[in-house]
Amino acid sequence: MHIPVKVDYAVRALVALAQHQGRGPVHATEVARTMAMPEPYLNHILHTLSKHGFTTTLRGPLGGHMLAKEPADINLAMVMSAFDESNALVSCLDDENACTLSDCCAQRNVWQCVEDAINEILERTSIADLVVPVRPAFVDAPKRAVRQA
Repeated sequence: MHIPVKVDYAVRALVALAQHQGRGPVHATEVARTMAMPEPYLNHILHTLSKHGFTTTLRGPLGGHMLAKEPADINLAMVMSAFDESNALVSCLDDENACTLSDCCAQRNVWQCVEDAINEILERTSIADLVVPVRPAFVDAPKRAVRQA
């Protein structure tokens, strides 16, 4: 399984917003700098997150981005889904008709079990689980770029 960069950036952005939760909106520039992301790409990611109800945007000089849901209510499977990313290990798991051997394939059940295990982890892992209980770098040192995993 490969996690696309846009999903990685989306999760990192959501974690940054969760770390700042309760202190008002965060500018995309700050999130991009703190999380080592290109701001134009982050803006695209934030637009998708907003469209799916994960974030809200306030315009103006005091505006920025905030979570629209509690971090515990956003799981990684939801984020993957928002970006229309399949986590199928093999194409026949998404579409049985993709392979003429699907109905008699000895491997298919193994790959399905692996996919089910991955989905379970993605569904039970929330943004709240990924929030480091420290203040984000952009609050403490706005001029320093800090990369967080």
